[in-house]
Amino acid sequence: MSLDAAQLRARTREFLAAHPPASTSREDFLSARFDAGLAWVHYPEGLGGLDAPRALQAVVEAELTAAGAPDNNPRRNGIGLGMAAPTVLRYGTDDQKQRFLKPLWVGEEIWCQLFSEPGAGSDLAALGTRAVRDGDTWVVNGQKVWTSNAHNARFAILVTRTDPDVPKHKGMTYFVCDMTDPGVEVRPLRQITGEAEFNEVFLSDVRIPDAHRLGEVGDGWRVAQTTLNNERVSIGGMRVPREGGLVGIVAKTWRERPELRTHDLHQRLVKLWVEAEVARLASERLRQQLVAGHPGPEGAGMKLGFARLNQEISGLEVELLGEEGLLYDDWTLRRPEIVDFAGREAGYRYLRAKGNSIEGGTSEILLNIVAERVLGLPSEPRTDKDVAWKDLAR
Repeated sequence: MSLDAAQLRARTREFLAAHPPASTSREDFLSARFDAGLAWVHYPEGLGGLDAPRALQAVVEAELTAAGAPDNNPRRNGIGLGMAAPTVLRYGTDDQKQRFLKPLWVGEEIWCQLFSEPGAGSDLAALGTRAVRDGDTWVVNGQKVWTSNAHNARFAILVTRTDPDVPKHKGMTYFVCDMTDPGVEVRPLRQITGEAEFNEVFLSDVRIPDAHRLGEVGDGWRVAQTTLNNERVSIGGMRVPREGGLVGIVAKTWRERPELRTHDLHQRLVKLWVEAEVARLASERLRQQLVAGHPGPEGAGMKLGFARLNQEISGLEVELLGEEGLLYDDWTLRRPEIVDFAGREAGYRYLRAKGNSIEGGTSEILLNIVAERVLGLPSEPRTDKDVAWKDLAR
């Protein structure tokens, strides 16, 4: 029988009594929390969950937060938690789930995503990184790009081309790649912010065991859709309080710096504040829908709104601050683990927000997804749909 809120609250309190946060090391506490099924309650028992409704996770988090319990620093391993874990849960073998999910959730192993390529960014299905089977292993060669946190990652979710003789969507296979294996080279990509949170990754004769394949051979596109749908929700559907995120930062400046105010900026701030609140409520509604199943194309709409709002709000902030808004102190090449919008200058926020309409799927591609899969509009003509990948123009 599924647990209700009262039972889960009682279970969480019993756990806290047995593992007091003040006297339990962070590592031991997180490990025990996973084993108790309080990591993500909607996951199966033995895999960090209790087969409980997803919505009840909030009950657990409230009790743990009130007790001062440590979290697993989710921003540090956002790709692992938001994208890799749901994919492993849905397509992984029992051995894969046991091997990967706990160290991923606890934060012992960071994950990255090897999807985009120099010639296959928005059109992911056109990717050309080749995986050729050699007995019980696959030999992988190719290049990936825009890989967030590859410099810190132990594992990567990787999509490859295993059959070039069939149409592009049918010849892909999905793997877990060990980033410490021979042949994996990570190079930093310096951004307009001066940082290098993104990377390009070169794969040269990397041998991946078939035991690290997720899903069937040739079924990588379907597996990747699970990853991408979860990615858009994790980026665009993050839970924030009212007046949270960038709009809260700008509103705070507006209240504290009356000398900066103009009528025009006030009208724009009010408009963006309302739009941010609408997006927040829509995000809450989307998460409620997720309780009943897997994320769908609606997440693309949330990601679209997130990118547009971040860019417009950060632009408004720079205008509000005037010359002060152009200041940005730190142009040194840094290799950050997380993107810190709140703790940086307005100039940084403005520059970094430009990436929001590219990462996690470009806004142009997401508009197509919303048009076709949410609104039911006719799809764009695709002349390459039934052409073998090897015969495509490149």
